[in-house]
Formats: sequence, C-alpha cells, structure tokens
Amino acid sequence: LALKRMSVRKGYRGRGIATALGRTALAFARQRGCRAVVLNTLMLQHEARALYERLGFRQHRRYVLPTIYGRLANCTITTYRYDLSGTP
Repeated sequence: LALKRMSVRKGYRGRGIATALGRTALAFARQRGCRAVVLNTLMLQHEARALYERLGFRQHRRYVLPTIYGRLANCTITTYRYDLSGTP
C-alpha cells in the first residue's frame, strides 16, 4: 500500500491526530493483506519523518529528486517502509 498524502491542519497538530491516522492506515493495509506500507517524504519535513519513525516505519532508501531543480537544490526524498509480514 502506498500512502500518498497525510496532513493535519497546523491548529490541530500535537493532539495525536496524525498518529491515529497513521495507525488507521496501517490497520487498513493489514486487514487487506498488504505486505507493506510505503511512503515518500522530503528531507525538510522533520515532524513527519519523526512521526513515521515513531509509528515503526524504517528508512528504505534516499534519493535526490531527479529534476534540474532537485539536483540544484539537493532536494532529497526519503522512502519509508513499514513491513506488515508477521505482525498481528
């Protein structure tokens, strides 16, 4: 399962909403027999990266955005993966 977008409005952050959304996405994938959940995030999204790591996602790979701007700005994308195999 690829998690494409997840965000919480700034005024509502810090209330556990993103954690609940992330856990719900993992449960959804698990119930449907998915083997893993993957997502991409930018290097600048520190709070998002910390959330994914708290939820148990692991860094899978990193790469520079393959565009002229990406190479000039060294815009690094991190792919995270949460393996569902063997989990209840």
